[in-house]
Amino acid sequence: MTTLTGDYVTLDDGRPAVRLTRTYARPVARVWQYASDPAELAHWFPSRFEVAELRPGARIRFFDDPNMPESTGTVLAADAPHHLAYSWGGDELRLDVTPLDDGTTRLTLTNVLASADTAARNAAGWEVCLSALDRADRGGSGPAGPEWKEVYDAYVLAEFPSGAPIPGTDDLS
Repeated sequence: MTTLTGDYVTLDDGRPAVRLTRTYARPVARVWQYASDPAELAHWFPSRFEVAELRPGARIRFFDDPNMPESTGTVLAADAPHHLAYSWGGDELRLDVTPLDDGTTRLTLTNVLASADTAARNAAGWEVCLSALDRADRGGSGPAGPEWKEVYDAYVLAEFPSGAPIPGTDDLS
């Protein structure tokens, strides 16, 4: 059975989004590195990430993603070590790092969707990506993350909007 950690939400401005959270037994500064340092992103983010400086308006280059062509995005907000937002592939990605009272740190990933029908697809992708981050946080030990198709099917069964094309495949049935 696949455990889903994502939620489908409608933001205050009416835009659809998927939101996933993780809690790490690490200080805020370390979790901020997971969310913003290209060397750390290489452990879990689907594209390589290159930016000269994390500041609003800066251009980001995304490359080496097996399911997307090279592209660029723009930093929309950067408030180290707590909030980073940028455009990516028509969507907006928000990463929020929050200290918790017990000394742990919560990472919240919100993918603001250009189209609601991408919710199941994107939630499944982020679930797999964050599982890779969880494994990297454990020093690469423990079980590998779930397979994307299994997670995608579970999100569809959970009634996340679906139907968007799946990059890199012709038929998932």
